[in-house]
Amino acid sequence: MSHLASLDAHVLDLAWAGVLYWLGLGFSALLLHRRHGLLTRLVFPLGALGALFMAGIGVAGLLQPASSMVLPIGLPDLPFHLRLDALSAFFMVLLGGAAFGITVYACGYFRNMAAGPLALLALWYHLFLAGMVTVLLADDAYAFMVAWEVMALSSYFLVTTDHKIPEIRRAGFLYLLIAHIGAVALLLTFGVLQGGHGDYTFNTMRLAEMTPFWSSAAFLLALFGFGAKAGLVPIHVWLPEAHPAAPSPVSALMSGVMLKTTIYGLLRITFDLLKIQLGWWGTLALALGLVTALYGVIFAAVQSDMKRLLAWSSIENIGVIIAAFGLTLIFHTDGKGALAALTLTALLYHALNHAFFKGLLFVGTGSVLHATGERRMGHLGGLMRYMPWTAWLTLIGALAIAGLPPLNGFVSEWLLLQAFLLTPGLTQPYLNMVIPVAAATVALASALAAYVMVKFYGVIFLGQPRDPGLQHAHEASWPERLGMLWLAGACILLGLFPTLVIQRLEPVVLMLTGQRLPGISNWLLLTPVSAERASYAPLIFLAGVTAVVALTYLWVRRVYHGRVRRSEPWDCGYPEQDARMQDSAEGFGQPIRQIFEVFMRVERETPDPFDRHPHYRGDSRDKLWLLIYQPIADLTAWLSMQAARLQHGRIQWYLVYSFVTLIVLLVFTR
Repeated sequence: MSHLASLDAHVLDLAWAGVLYWLGLGFSALLLHRRHGLLTRLVFPLGALGALFMAGIGVAGLLQPASSMVLPIGLPDLPFHLRLDALSAFFMVLLGGAAFGITVYACGYFRNMAAGPLALLALWYHLFLAGMVTVLLADDAYAFMVAWEVMALSSYFLVTTDHKIPEIRRAGFLYLLIAHIGAVALLLTFGVLQGGHGDYTFNTMRLAEMTPFWSSAAFLLALFGFGAKAGLVPIHVWLPEAHPAAPSPVSALMSGVMLKTTIYGLLRITFDLLKIQLGWWGTLALALGLVTALYGVIFAAVQSDMKRLLAWSSIENIGVIIAAFGLTLIFHTDGKGALAALTLTALLYHALNHAFFKGLLFVGTGSVLHATGERRMGHLGGLMRYMPWTAWLTLIGALAIAGLPPLNGFVSEWLLLQAFLLTPGLTQPYLNMVIPVAAATVALASALAAYVMVKFYGVIFLGQPRDPGLQHAHEASWPERLGMLWLAGACILLGLFPTLVIQRLEPVVLMLTGQRLPGISNWLLLTPVSAERASYAPLIFLAGVTAVVALTYLWVRRVYHGRVRRSEPWDCGYPEQDARMQDSAEGFGQPIRQIFEVFMRVERETPDPFDRHPHYRGDSRDKLWLLIYQPIADLTAWLSMQAARLQHGRIQWYLVYSFVTLIVLLVFTR
């Protein structure tokens, strides 16, 4: 027994050593600010190895009991407490696995960046990674908030890498502002959880006796605080601005990994630190998740900027995860333990899947951006013939996020829909009416997500080039290809072997819900509840699809006509085809824009009918920004202008202000 305890503590020691390794790597980059080759060929590859090491630590943590330690750092009465349990170990696997591929990709992506700015970027990049891991390991509120701030500040500096561009500075400021509003809510959450004991360790919070009122207050504050970082509607406005502004590997890390720390935080507080959970919490989270998912995918469908499209898609996927979180709470509080375990499994699986396929899509767009210098899809097209590696690997990510079997996105969405469809009668009658509507909303969001990916991939990679300069587009470098191969391989393996993954998730599900998922014993057949109700065999499905394609190919080549015939596609009677006859990004999103125009303010620029070079532009702005945030921004600007009038630059006026303030203080302190 003592040997096992020492082994557990040893794994946690290694995890903290990995954090220190990343910190040392980041600061060592400053010493190499004149050695560009060492930064791209040494610092980032070593950072990638650190990510792989962290993933290994996470796998070891899933196989062992929880362990904790106290660090001799922090304030005199507030040292750092660390803990590695099944929940934090799972998210370390997610972080390390996705960060490895993204960091390998970054070795090639940043190869043309100047050495000085690259050294600073390497510092913030590795601080970002270290901050996220420390968030997962923190076992007290002080360590958690310090790590949260390190993560927020380092990601802010990464977002504003190109700080000379005014739009990027504005995006960074908006991100930092909302991140700190959320951080204040989290600080208040921990203040409520400690219950006046003055002890901010998570162990004390787990033992605290709280009334339903104060438990609800802590949950609502946590939902707001983590929701601000996750991009929940209506506090989502920073995400479509910050993710496109950041360099593509940073966007991949923020969307694929950083957003999952918010899911970790919600699970930690709701199921671990709070002793009681109430059913209406789940209903609220389910409603917010569904609104966020639908809102995000609608705006993704009408985007013409490829990185902004992926940012809105991240909002949609976070909405799906939060909806699964809400459904887990509903089942857990209603005594449906098996269904709670199933829904939580779907949640964790989708979080893991999203880290890989969204990371793959962001780095794929980064290669397109490097090769063409274009982000607007209306200037792209036909890139598959010039960038075949990038095109085929990005296609795997697009099919995965669209939820097509046998890739990983299908498994998690199928599990979540099974949880909806297998719902028995619940205690609250209104939930029996709400759950079918929620299932239909998830299905609609999934269908629209597939629509968005058809637009994204088709406009960028298929058809003819819309700009003659695209013929000079170059393929991604080998480090970039290797990073994309790693992420694409994960999308394939997570889709083909779901039962093996779900078995590794069992310690997390058991820790949070006290239930095991029944029916997961056959590695070939995935049966969430029982084989009679529903089952899925991805390897058999893949074998069937492969056999059909192979037989069709052989029949056409050998039986039908035995030779390849090439001809021009049907041109509707118009022989002069060019890129202007293809579907554009604006045209592809036009039906969605018309159907859901109530959610957006559409600005159109239409050409004159007699214009020989017509140009059309359509822009869809977020109405929530115009209704909520724009008035606040205008009021803040007005108050700033009024305050600026007090600054005359003349010392006599400042002396008058001081004199008047002194008189007022003397009058009111009598």
